[in-house]
Amino acid sequence: MELWGGHECTVNRVGDAYRDQTRLTGHHERIEDLSRFAALGITALRYPALWERIAPDDPETRDWTWTDERVAEIERLGMTPILGLLHHGSGPAYTSLIDDNFVPLFVRQAAATARRYPQVRDWTPINEPLTTARFSALYGVWYPHARDERLFWLALLNQVDATRAAMAAIRAEIGDARLVQTEDLGLTLSTPALAPYAEHYNTRRWASWDLLTGRITRTHPLYERIAAYGFANRLDAIADDPCPPAILGINHYATSDRFLDDRLDAYSDPPREEGFHDIAAVRALDPPAPGLVGVLREAWERYRLPMAVTELHLGCSREEQLRWLAQGWAACAALQAEGLDIRAVTAWALLGNVDWNSLITRDAGHYESGAFDVRGPAPRPTAVARLLRGLAYGEGGGPVAEIAAQPGWWQRPERLLHRPFASPLPATAPTPDLPSSARPIVITGGTGTLGRALARACTLRGLQHVLTDRAMLPIDDASRVAAFLDTHRPWAVINAAGWVRVDDAELEPDGCFRANSEGAIVLAQACAERGIHCTAFSSDLVFDGCKRAPYLEEDAPAPLNVYGESKQRVEAWAAAHPAAMLVIRTAAFFSPHDSFNFAMAVEHRLREGQSFAAAADYVVTPTYVCDLVSATLDLVIDAETGCWHLTNNDPVSWLEFGRQVATALALDPRRIVPASGPELGWRARRPRYAALCSARGQLLPPLADALERHAAERLRAAA
Repeated sequence: MELWGGHECTVNRVGDAYRDQTRLTGHHERIEDLSRFAALGITALRYPALWERIAPDDPETRDWTWTDERVAEIERLGMTPILGLLHHGSGPAYTSLIDDNFVPLFVRQAAATARRYPQVRDWTPINEPLTTARFSALYGVWYPHARDERLFWLALLNQVDATRAAMAAIRAEIGDARLVQTEDLGLTLSTPALAPYAEHYNTRRWASWDLLTGRITRTHPLYERIAAYGFANRLDAIADDPCPPAILGINHYATSDRFLDDRLDAYSDPPREEGFHDIAAVRALDPPAPGLVGVLREAWERYRLPMAVTELHLGCSREEQLRWLAQGWAACAALQAEGLDIRAVTAWALLGNVDWNSLITRDAGHYESGAFDVRGPAPRPTAVARLLRGLAYGEGGGPVAEIAAQPGWWQRPERLLHRPFASPLPATAPTPDLPSSARPIVITGGTGTLGRALARACTLRGLQHVLTDRAMLPIDDASRVAAFLDTHRPWAVINAAGWVRVDDAELEPDGCFRANSEGAIVLAQACAERGIHCTAFSSDLVFDGCKRAPYLEEDAPAPLNVYGESKQRVEAWAAAHPAAMLVIRTAAFFSPHDSFNFAMAVEHRLREGQSFAAAADYVVTPTYVCDLVSATLDLVIDAETGCWHLTNNDPVSWLEFGRQVATALALDPRRIVPASGPELGWRARRPRYAALCSARGQLLPPLADALERHAAERLRAAA
């Protein structure tokens, strides 16, 4: 079974605005990404030669420069290109999916592309025609924003006719050209009252392939429905001259299986226009639908054509991405062993994607990573990249494999977000050959905000962990540390313990240094000796504030107080052992789950009808603890080392921060009043400007986004 790959390359149109994922992820400017892909062991690459990018303004004016360079480089690197001409698009501005000129113009573009690249054998003229037609002409999400069933079928037939004619034109230039036809494939289940809807959806999901294989004849369940809109002649013409795919490209996501539910009281949100809920089956059906294994079996029984999983990706935390990929690969290998002709699995969204959480309808900058994270100066390989190399080269073992072998959220009880409905399907067996245990993460600081938050996140993410306090693990006792590590055999240690009282440290420096410096270094040394990944947290207080611009990871520390010095000593040890430790500098925690932080203090004081004093002349970058622990765990799984700044990235004074907290909670920001450090009882000197920014990649969302979620959580808790 081959490992294929692809970066998310959609060019979609909303209104008059086009959004190009190849540009949004930066791949347009980085031909060197192709070497990164090849190094993963990828043998074939789904790649864009998209109509909107090559001929955006005039059907006869084409710029091949970018595509020429990339196709040549793909081939030089030993990968096979699978060229796509339209990917969730409606075409350039001079046409659309429902225009009369769509088919002839597309075919001319396909013919020109084949003449340009006669060496390319594998083609996907149009990606996911049915899915694109649904979102563009039935749901109104993408251009031309229609909500009409006739226009939906027109959009689908136009894409199918364009694919048939395009392949004929391509084969006129390349006699053995192969059609690799992709489509999103899932199963729809329902409550009994909605069974007719589910039956229709389950018939409709095959429409792209049924049309291309000549199956929609007068006896097909969809024929009369489509013909009633005036398309009988087109259906007959397609059936008389089919264009069966050489490979069925099956795209399946955790939410591809759907559940239609008329139990309106089971949900807090209002139903769809049809008067029922259409949700991910995994969130309400018990036991869940068969998933990828189920749709692959169905597709094989229906068509008996070679298959490939052409998109395998999950927008989630790192360990869930690993699990989805590993289970998909294992499932395909098991089915292949049974005799199903599965040629490849495709690692999709290698560079992640932007704003797919809104179906690319909003320019919000929401990024989810893939095998690489593109938020830094260069794409950074994640643990997904390590897993892919293991699959491609038959390697395994280590923490990544252990994490990947754990159950994903879609297999754990927390998958059920709604009142469960008894599935009409039999329970499916678990994916074969997956071990069920893994070495843990050890988290110190079990009585503190950060330690408890890390443990809570590990529980939610299905990560084995051991949360310790000083009685369990005194980190400044080398013999106790060694014994604990040898007993529990963790693959990672996250040190969230330490002295946190900045002003008290001025009076008790020995205690601060023992907790923050000596103990942290003892723990890090013990981990280094055993090959255990170690993470420690540092602070913006390692700086003196003289820069007057946000500090980056490479800026030299110059602490003003004992607390800052205690953190800087650990940083110095880590700098001397660059492969041994990840140091995360962060600042100004706030969290809805802990009363002892600035944002909660603001809320409590204002709700009591009092004012709140905050420093107006000290600038920090606040950090939402939920975001911090999420990014920290991803970096730990990625085995990152060195120093990394993690904050919500927006420099504000304490006064401004307090007022933003009040505003987010619908409280009176005018009751946040300015004060000086001495008035606030500060004993330790602090930098007046301590903002942190990252040169390695901004992993946390903006402060406004974090405050919105913090406020929502507080309001839910109060309800």
